[in-house]
Amino acid sequence: MKYEKYLIDELGEKHPRKNQYIIDLIRAEEEGKAKVSSKDHPYNKAIEKYKKDKKDLLAKAQKSYKENSSKTDDRKLKDLYKRKFMAEAMIAFYEENKDLSYDSELDYKKARLELEEIPKIIDKNTRLKRAYLGAEEKLGALSKEEIEVSRKLIDEDKKILKEKHEANLSSLKESYRNKTISKKAYKSEKEQEKQRFKDQNKSIDYQNPETSLKEELESIKYRIDKDLKTDKKILEGDLAELRRRTPVEVAKTSAFRSIISAPIPGLGQILNGQLKKGALFLLASLFIYLIAIPYALGFGNYQGQGLAGLVSLAQGGKRLDRSILFMIEGILALVFVVLAAFILIMSFRDVRKVEKREMAGIRPNNFFETKKFVSSEGFPYLITAPALLVIIFIVIVPILTAILISFTNMDPQNQNKFNWIGLSNYITIARGKGIAGQAFWHIFGWTIVWTLGASTLAILLGFVFALMVNNERVKGKKFFRTVYLLPWAIPAFITIMFFSIMTSRGGIITETVNSLFGVGLDIKNNTMQTRLALILLQGWLGHSYIFLLTTGVLQAIPKDLYEAASIDGATGIQRTFKITIPLVLFQIAPMLINQYTFNFNNFSIIYLYNQGGPFNPKVYGNLAGSSDILISYIYKLTMENQYQAIGAAITVFISIILIVISYFGYKNSSAFKEY
Repeated sequence: MKYEKYLIDELGEKHPRKNQYIIDLIRAEEEGKAKVSSKDHPYNKAIEKYKKDKKDLLAKAQKSYKENSSKTDDRKLKDLYKRKFMAEAMIAFYEENKDLSYDSELDYKKARLELEEIPKIIDKNTRLKRAYLGAEEKLGALSKEEIEVSRKLIDEDKKILKEKHEANLSSLKESYRNKTISKKAYKSEKEQEKQRFKDQNKSIDYQNPETSLKEELESIKYRIDKDLKTDKKILEGDLAELRRRTPVEVAKTSAFRSIISAPIPGLGQILNGQLKKGALFLLASLFIYLIAIPYALGFGNYQGQGLAGLVSLAQGGKRLDRSILFMIEGILALVFVVLAAFILIMSFRDVRKVEKREMAGIRPNNFFETKKFVSSEGFPYLITAPALLVIIFIVIVPILTAILISFTNMDPQNQNKFNWIGLSNYITIARGKGIAGQAFWHIFGWTIVWTLGASTLAILLGFVFALMVNNERVKGKKFFRTVYLLPWAIPAFITIMFFSIMTSRGGIITETVNSLFGVGLDIKNNTMQTRLALILLQGWLGHSYIFLLTTGVLQAIPKDLYEAASIDGATGIQRTFKITIPLVLFQIAPMLINQYTFNFNNFSIIYLYNQGGPFNPKVYGNLAGSSDILISYIYKLTMENQYQAIGAAITVFISIILIVISYFGYKNSSAFKEY
């Protein structure tokens, strides 16, 4: 990288170089002359002299301040007094050397700004404190007689005000009785009158000098503290603005700090002069070298061997070693390594970016500027970082564990120790073979039918009922809304168990239908009847949610649209299909997609109603029933029969299907396209 002729500040404005040594280097390169020596260059000597003189003068000013620092006992103002004193001591030196470099120019600008603004802040604080002391003196000088007299006058004024208030309320009530104002206007005027009475009462209270002075003291006390903090922030903001507008010159053409400090996050920030940011990154370095790397190598593991244990899965280990623990600890080690790599990369990029900007002329942010950036642009990342860490350990780690288990042979014969077997489980599922895989495609087909049937029925019922109840000609809307919301209000567990009992042999529904129609229903022991009952039951349970969503959207549709359509000659059916349905679908399409994904994994109704039965060993083997869907099949495979590997493979399969369906469903919905 070569030196540029011009520098840029943070606002993008160009500035000519002041560093004569760099100017001579640029000229020598353009003319093809020998490189200029930095050691003997007069400009570099002048800079060194400036730095030495500045250091000596600052030390002298520091010593002088300590000898004369008894001007104030207020610790909150000591920093300001010191800065003012130092600026007064150095301003002449800075002004004399302001054209030497951009650093000396910035020193001069900062000292001048502090000399202008700090006295104002101190004077304002002093005036407020004097006002506070004056109010305290007035409060202390009040006699009991004065306070008592003012209280009596206040009581009289309040009595008159109350009589007037009651008279106004009576007048309003009379106007409402005579129907000169509406009920709505009466309520509004009544509330306004009560608020006026409350405000006037408070105003009368301040006629008491004791109350008034106490309130004044509280106000001044608040301003003393708040205004000082605000004024200090404004001063720091003005100083930051000077830094942004004043470039910096550095005699280097490569970002070497980022390279030499790459293994130790925080070191580069410290070399860039960002000490507090560097301290934070150094804490991250402790995580890398004291936690992440040792854990990945197996130190501190409960049983595992870090990343090596993820490969070996305890094979050849101790008798009590368990493969699942080796896997989990290996995954944790992998997560730690990824986090460590992320920290290293972020630190490297931060140091390199700051260094390259510095070479271009932009000054590194100080701590005030960094805090300001974090509190504005970095705030979303700051508040989401803790949640992201929690998600990694309670969501990502279990998901990775399930995915990896699907590539092993974890089954009833291999619980403590299992091996990697690659894609064997997925091949078994695809071919529909083996004790755990033979029922897969039958269950998958029924899961699709169940999802489409139950979800579509619930959506249709909810939508139709919402249209009916929201029709202007329907009476008793509250009653119907209550009835349609009952399935949603009552816990689904109770409803499912209730219908399970009523549709069993000898149940009231089964017996009633059999006696009325002369049929031989045996719902819970017949595959088709069980499946139909499940779809109808879920349609009833799920329609309430759709009814609620649709009702909210219908009530928000402007009536003007229907009136305009009627004027244009649209029929009721045309208004429904051209106005109502498009507007409702636009609003609730994402929730409708949720209904399908929810029912695809609706374990509770399947298991609670008939435990996945009736059972048909010829088709489904001994691990599933004819009404089981994939999620209940996974439960039986893993929790009841210990086929964790094949169950994990089916789980991955389900997840991929749902992700694809949800992605395309949301992507193509009008609400997501619009926003």
